[in-house]
Amino acid sequence: MARRKKPRLMLAVETSCDETSAAVLDQGKILSNIILSQDEIHSPYGGVVPELASRQHIKSIDYVVRESLTQAGADLGDIDLYAVTQGPGLIGSLLVGLTFVKGLAYYFRKPIIGVNHLEAHIEACFVENEGIEFPVLALLVSGGHTSLYFLEKPLSYRLLGKTRDDAAGECLDKVAKFLQLGYPGGPVIEKLARGGDSRRFHFSLPRMKTAGYDFSFSGLKTAALKTIRENNLTAEHPRLGDFLASFEETVVRALLENVHKALQEFRPASLILCGGVARNSRLRSAFSELASGYALPAFVPSPRLCTDNAGMVGALGWKKYLADPSSGTDLDLDAFPR
Repeated sequence: MARRKKPRLMLAVETSCDETSAAVLDQGKILSNIILSQDEIHSPYGGVVPELASRQHIKSIDYVVRESLTQAGADLGDIDLYAVTQGPGLIGSLLVGLTFVKGLAYYFRKPIIGVNHLEAHIEACFVENEGIEFPVLALLVSGGHTSLYFLEKPLSYRLLGKTRDDAAGECLDKVAKFLQLGYPGGPVIEKLARGGDSRRFHFSLPRMKTAGYDFSFSGLKTAALKTIRENNLTAEHPRLGDFLASFEETVVRALLENVHKALQEFRPASLILCGGVARNSRLRSAFSELASGYALPAFVPSPRLCTDNAGMVGALGWKKYLADPSSGTDLDLDAFPR
């Protein structure tokens, strides 16, 4: 009786928002990780247009998957199992990747692993740092999500708090859009805020009225827009750098205040910062300083792994499969936007 081949190669796909990404992994190690951004498509609108995003995924996914296979030196027939983002994200975008992978899994009769997009962002740190000690406190900051997680052990994700309204990245994007600075707003604000006086404009720190670790940035966004109007700030204003530095600093302080509170309650052994906004240099620096004050190691993915990418999806999918091989037999996976 022939022995069943042990799974080795995985194809992972990520289409939760406006990046089309595919990766090939060998026993959880990333061989290729192709990311195709849609920034140019959404830039005229100052934000992601869901219908345009899903249409572009349909146009791009075949090319992106083929390129990931080519760079890994593999063919579709070599793939032993699949991983795909189920959510959260834009429902139309999610369905493109999910339907594509389910079709492949059905045709080749191979297992498929559904992956939570937010948990995959946390996994991005483990891709580059295998020795992270548990328990872990993880701050996830992206364009659509701001969340705080506690991981007592691998693959255990306890959500401590999330945004009640705007995410931190969304708040940055909306202020940039109001000032007509360009999209995505976070990197533009970071660039223009360099050298600015972060004490020039005062913003109250947004706080929740209820106990816990939830975030809220809608009030800060409203205060920023009010300050822009009152001071007639424009993209050419000489005080623009000071305003953006002050605003960016307040966003960072609001994020880290909840981390500081959670540190005292949960006493983690390690800290993680992840998500697209984790590329922000002011946030990375302040996060490292906070960790240093508690004598804790801090881990942040490299910029390429901070953004939405299939490599992190595959890395988490592989771990989930090893923990429970039977989890990859169901083709009835469904997308969940929230």
